[in-house]
Amino acid sequence: MELFNWFDVISVSLTFLAIVLVQVLNVYLHILDDNTGAKTIDVVDTAVAKECRTEEAPSSPVSSILTTPPKPNKNGKLEKQTSLLDSDSGISLSSIYTSATTATTAAANSSPTYRTHNGFLSHTLSFETLGDEYHEDEDTLSLENLFPCDQTEIYASRKISFIIDELIQTEVNYVNNLKKGLANYGKLETVEDLPEGLRGEQRQQLLLGNVSEILELHEREILPLMLRNQRDLKGLFDEFAGHFEKNNFYCYVSFTMGKRSSMQLRQDHREWLQAYQTTIKDKLGIDSFLVQPIQRLTRYPLLLQQFISEFYKSGISCKPVLTAVCKLETRMRRALDVVNQAEEIPNIDELNELDLLQLGNFRRATEFDAQHFPTRKKYRAKIFLFDRCLVCTEVRKKRLAYRQHYHWEHVELQRPLELTASNANKIINLLVKQQDKDKPGSGSSGSGKREEYSFVAAEASVVKQWLHATHKIIEIARNEHAKRNTFSLPMDLVLGVGLAIWLIWQYL
Repeated sequence: MELFNWFDVISVSLTFLAIVLVQVLNVYLHILDDNTGAKTIDVVDTAVAKECRTEEAPSSPVSSILTTPPKPNKNGKLEKQTSLLDSDSGISLSSIYTSATTATTAAANSSPTYRTHNGFLSHTLSFETLGDEYHEDEDTLSLENLFPCDQTEIYASRKISFIIDELIQTEVNYVNNLKKGLANYGKLETVEDLPEGLRGEQRQQLLLGNVSEILELHEREILPLMLRNQRDLKGLFDEFAGHFEKNNFYCYVSFTMGKRSSMQLRQDHREWLQAYQTTIKDKLGIDSFLVQPIQRLTRYPLLLQQFISEFYKSGISCKPVLTAVCKLETRMRRALDVVNQAEEIPNIDELNELDLLQLGNFRRATEFDAQHFPTRKKYRAKIFLFDRCLVCTEVRKKRLAYRQHYHWEHVELQRPLELTASNANKIINLLVKQQDKDKPGSGSSGSGKREEYSFVAAEASVVKQWLHATHKIIEIARNEHAKRNTFSLPMDLVLGVGLAIWLIWQYL
């Protein structure tokens, strides 16, 4: 009996060739899209530079960031790169939700649109102008940072070695404490005299939050990378920073957002929890256990600041390690700022109509002096940015009152460009796109849009940071949109098809 014939061989070969062809075609289309996007960005950004030079003085900083490479300063620390957003005047988010072909064509064939708004010249940027030219890092890359350096000089310093040992040892203790706390309080449903208010999976979730998710991150990712990179500090800092870039530490934001509910639940059942603490002989208690995540996240940048300080004092010349640790410390400070701001979200009054889980990840909260044009009301506002929504609140002493929320596809942001106005670079105007495009807008910016808000910041840097956070949201939306328009076969499906063909070939 023949094991196979030519018909079997040809059929199997054609199937695998078709699968390989689909994968190669998918990769080719990705490369083609990336190249097209890069060309589009170059064209539009050049147009932006030319327009800005006509509005500004001859020594415009835009020309320097397009032509001059970054240089390290005297201390060996890299200087902050100037972003294109420093001179851009606004952001339009509408093209995220249009087709990729239409967006690319519009960007390549049009220049930024200028219009008069509230007496000032205003400018709306297209989506493609915020492309890969933008870097949110405070440090830039130089060639000397790409080459390895001798790290023995670093470990020769007792103080630096002590800081590294403390970083790793405290990480081990942190993981052990979380595991112990979950062992003590993670299975309360098995306790016989558990109060009714603590019963059920939902109550357990409110009580402990997502501590198990935080433990999994540190036990499976952070602690192992520290242990395997004890003698390679650049690798340790780079891998650590990679987790912040991938937003793996967002679990701390979720934990902070649930902090208020957990504290209220513990307060309501304080007597029983204290009695249970005595029963299991836990000296610290559940309060100490649940405060450890925030304490740990706060401790990281402090240790890194000590490391950087000793690095300079010791006169060590190892710029790749210094660059890596500075980048990581910056990431940590930004993450800690977002975690602290997220604590205010549950305190917003009358926020019940919004499901926070449907808004996507929280990005930033910023205070402005706001003017709501439809009601002509002025008040101190705090604006919360989410991946899918912008939430406006009014600051009332220690309270936050919910006012409005807007999905990103329905709004447009503008920034005045009139240089004679001293506060022009401190203003962001929010326009709402009307559903009836044929109906002229009530504002002065044209039909289909109406003026909704004017946000005025105390400093221009606040507006810059706010635009940077908005740009991050645009990048996420663009990646999600690109994935939806990509056809690919997952590897498990490919292997499954191959196994099925082999079984048919063998037994039928």
